[in-house]
Amino acid sequence: MSEPTRLIKKYPNRRLYDTKTSAYITLADVKELVLGQESFQVVDAKSNEEITRSILLQIILEEESAGMPMFSSQLLAQMIRFYGNAMQGMMGKYLESNIKAFSDVQAKLHEQARTIYGENNPMNKDLWTQFLNFQGPAMQSMMGAYMEQSKKMFMQMQEQIQNQTRNLFSGFPFPGFPVTEAQARENEAAADKAAEKASKK
Repeated sequence: MSEPTRLIKKYPNRRLYDTKTSAYITLADVKELVLGQESFQVVDAKSNEEITRSILLQIILEEESAGMPMFSSQLLAQMIRFYGNAMQGMMGKYLESNIKAFSDVQAKLHEQARTIYGENNPMNKDLWTQFLNFQGPAMQSMMGAYMEQSKKMFMQMQEQIQNQTRNLFSGFPFPGFPVTEAQARENEAAADKAAEKASKK
């Protein structure tokens, strides 16, 4: 039987109260819950509004403001541009699936190390700790590059969809989809043929 979701309340004084331990906690403590894969929910103590995403975003902001940010300014700017865009929902799912794939690779590396050195082998734990300390910055940098590449692939896909839409509706002057010179000539030739056919009747 799975444990119930851990409830954390945020009070007007911005303090976080963990109902499981009956104690006030910090964002650093919430981060430890995330790292420990523990399920939790944060609610506003006054309105009972669910604000877990808001708290997680605060943690990300603190991490990004620290020594080694994961996201470049260009990536963040492009993500902002997707808000209000027709592709916004698709972009969110795309990033989520890519991060999950990256996490799966990381989990497999951990599993392989555990298989080789054993579950409770002190050497295994020491080696794994050393590996993470050594490879942590590299993994974080690789994750940033991976997200950057995913963004470029998604933008290329979006551009292809827009180009296909332009070609499909080339005869219709939709705002934001200017008719090219070649398309304009084709439209003009088609109009001349229609006028010539109409004059012969």
